[in-house]
Amino acid sequence: MNQLQIILIDGIQYAGWLFLVSIGLTLVFGVLRLLNIAHGAFYALGAYVAAYAIGLAAQNGFGTGVQLLAAFLGAIAVGGLIGVLVERTILRRLYDHPEVITLFATYALFLMMEDITKLVFGGQPLYAFQPRNAFGMAQVGPLAYPVYDLLTVVAAVLVAVAVWVVLNRTRTGRCVIAVVNDREMAASMGVNVTAIMVATFVAGTALGAFAGAVTAPKIAVAPGIAVEVVVLAFAVIVIGGLGSIGGAVVGALVVGIARAAATHLAPDFAVFAVYAVMALVLAVRPYGLFARPLARKI
Repeated sequence: MNQLQIILIDGIQYAGWLFLVSIGLTLVFGVLRLLNIAHGAFYALGAYVAAYAIGLAAQNGFGTGVQLLAAFLGAIAVGGLIGVLVERTILRRLYDHPEVITLFATYALFLMMEDITKLVFGGQPLYAFQPRNAFGMAQVGPLAYPVYDLLTVVAAVLVAVAVWVVLNRTRTGRCVIAVVNDREMAASMGVNVTAIMVATFVAGTALGAFAGAVTAPKIAVAPGIAVEVVVLAFAVIVIGGLGSIGGAVVGALVVGIARAAATHLAPDFAVFAVYAVMALVLAVRPYGLFARPLARKI
């Protein structure tokens, strides 16, 4: 196996994780035109809930399947519930205000959720390596990769397909697209815009929490994990184009492969690779690779 193949495998693995992290953020911006800084806090919340659920299931003698099921369902449920509360109590009052106000509001929410998470789960790291270790290793050429990490790519593909099917093959998806294009016109045609906006934000927070749950068996779940994730997620959606699902896929692949290439070829610059790619793309395409043209309302 040559170095190019290794870079591609590592890059695709990382891209799968990046897509899971960024898809909820992309979905929320596409419909609500809301840059949700708190997305990283929902990711961290999902990771904490998953780590706690995996530990609890393992202590009671349940196998890997039950551990992961409890982790994923628990994270999605908690992320969705908190998403409903946030949307109904905070964000719904801000939709008609300038975008910078909602940006500050979600940043404040991010800080509050970080502290609340630390208060509930403590400041010590939580470890939930049992499911990842149980899957073992897979031989890919001369190298061994954790099966769990490879399955993360499968999960990303399944999520991408599910989102595409919902948006393009269901009545709800067509209503979402109508709201994206023109809220006032959609409302005049009988679309319940409020319900669509609530459902979209909840889906975005649940997807963020699910990404955290998927990541929990791979890391030490500790305070501060939300910050790096939200920066990377913004890099992905800015490269792909704000609000573009296809752009999130391409952005994740671009960032993943660029980071893998830098890690193998120039390790000292691996940290800067993501931001170098983002700067290069924005210099050529200021609105991202797949940004939709916005019609001006007169």
